[in-house]
Amino acid sequence: MMIERKEQANVQWFAVQTYSGYENKVKNNLEQRIASMNAEDKIFRVLVPMEDVVVVKDGKSKQMSRKLFPSYVLVEMIMDDQSWYVVRHTPGVTGFVGAGAHPLPLSDEEVRDVLVKVGELEAETPQIVVECQVGDSVRVKSGPFVGAVGVVSDVNTSTGKVKFVLSVFGRETEAEVNHTELERV
Repeated sequence: MMIERKEQANVQWFAVQTYSGYENKVKNNLEQRIASMNAEDKIFRVLVPMEDVVVVKDGKSKQMSRKLFPSYVLVEMIMDDQSWYVVRHTPGVTGFVGAGAHPLPLSDEEVRDVLVKVGELEAETPQIVVECQVGDSVRVKSGPFVGAVGVVSDVNTSTGKVKFVLSVFGRETEAEVNHTELERV
């Protein structure tokens, strides 16, 4: 049990170069080789990253999928001599990305970006720190309401927008601006 956890810590993603147009064929060949050579405990996933795009041609839009990285397949694996051999000697594979015979793993950020683009992970939306709270008096620093003073009625930390009530021509009006356009009074 302890050995499995130690090995799991060494799981990394690697980029494998293929012949152009053979990415899906390499993926299928590699999955068959993994099963036939009993490498399921070392090679876990083979991914051809695809994204959906809308192409406009002759005034008509058409949704289609395209490869994010033509001529490359991503492989999640524990790198050792056996797993390297299985991947490297798969028909259609020209080599690993890296210096010489030393494959370089993808960074966690690169993997996260790819998985977000293919829809396997949700993009992390950072919370925006807004200096004002509901009920605070604020003054507008820029934009169409510059110089106006009002009271904050709502704060959205995911978009950074602040709603506030101000007086326009003697009437109370609610306006929404970016939090960077406001200062507390």
